[in-house]
Amino acid sequence: MITRKRVAAAACGLLATLAVGLFPAQASAGEPAAKEPPKVELVLDVSGSMRATDIDGKSRMSAAKQAFNDVLDAVPDDVLLGIRTLGANYPGDDRNLGCKDTRPLYPVGPLNRTEAKTAVATLAPTGWTPIGPALLGAADDLKGGDATRRIVLITDGEDTCAPLDPCEVARDIAARGIHLTIDTLGLVPDAKTREQLICIAEATGGTYTSVQHTDQLSGRVKQLVDRAAAPVVTPVATTGTGRCQDAPVLGAGLYTDREAFGEHRWYKVAVKPGQELRASVSIGADRAVNNDYGVMLRASTVHGREIVRGSEAGDGRTDLVSTGLRYPKAVLDDADGNEVTEPETVCLQVSNSFSAPASVKTTPGMPLELTIDVVDGPDGTSDVASFGLGRGWWLLGVLVLTGLVVGVVWGWISRWRISVWRTN
Repeated sequence: MITRKRVAAAACGLLATLAVGLFPAQASAGEPAAKEPPKVELVLDVSGSMRATDIDGKSRMSAAKQAFNDVLDAVPDDVLLGIRTLGANYPGDDRNLGCKDTRPLYPVGPLNRTEAKTAVATLAPTGWTPIGPALLGAADDLKGGDATRRIVLITDGEDTCAPLDPCEVARDIAARGIHLTIDTLGLVPDAKTREQLICIAEATGGTYTSVQHTDQLSGRVKQLVDRAAAPVVTPVATTGTGRCQDAPVLGAGLYTDREAFGEHRWYKVAVKPGQELRASVSIGADRAVNNDYGVMLRASTVHGREIVRGSEAGDGRTDLVSTGLRYPKAVLDDADGNEVTEPETVCLQVSNSFSAPASVKTTPGMPLELTIDVVDGPDGTSDVASFGLGRGWWLLGVLVLTGLVVGVVWGWISRWRISVWRTN
């Protein structure tokens, strides 16, 4: 005799079988282990100079705390993050003690946002600026494994613990071959601080950014943490030309070049009908420049007709100016009604309006980073056409099928229960 328990057990067994068949296990024996999560340590200067009130009308320390709260809220779940301080504990004049004043505030590991924010809230500007020892300590905090490792140093002044030169420390860390990158951010930096932080960053392939506002600080640190979670590809060196006809043809990728003050540089990209060109350019002001400058990225046909452009201006408060553009190439038919399949050559022009004081060298040109991507447009068949689902359409189909089967089984069970109830 069929009982309710037996029917329910059969239904559960059917659903379990469907789940196993439709959703295979994520990993099987013999498959490679999952990639190690990236590690990031934020190194924050808490020296006495952080009391200065010149960032958005508040102290540098207050701006840093606010930025850290924003950053901690946005850290990806798969990033192991830590926080180390320098100059946070010893308020005295003993140089020997002051230059040892660096310690982990929050250990590198899975992030508990509440605990990390609470730890940051307790900080107050105190002592010296031992950047070199702090970098050595951070490198030890991140050691072990093959994960992506990144140190983000935030400071408002140069190191006060020479002869341990932090630039030499960065070079020593790079020489270890542990693939650790150091990015530096200077809060309202003077010329000496700027020079030192650029040297630290360049020694490990990192970046330097000058910060004048709280939102700049939080935005840049978020970018660097995200970059650790999804490392960028190694850029390819290229050389733009003075006109489109002679320009190099570039595919999807990341490229570097140098552009002189006020120069125009040309590159070419092939875009097929139904594809979309996405391009962006960043130019770094790696030396003193006059205020009021701009960068433009312009797409045009080989005959000189402008298609689209992107531009951005600056006023001396940033060391990096970026802009971008998007160009969808429509699918067209020729005179005979046949679909055109030949790619179009798009000319990309990168221009800048930088100028510099007479005492500043203008050679070599400023560093330029050009990103190019060519994807299927909205009428194509790539991930873009999936409205954000990407290759998840098969998953959506499986979910629909599973729902249909569950509905049929449940309906059958309900009908059987009603028939039994009427019989009794």
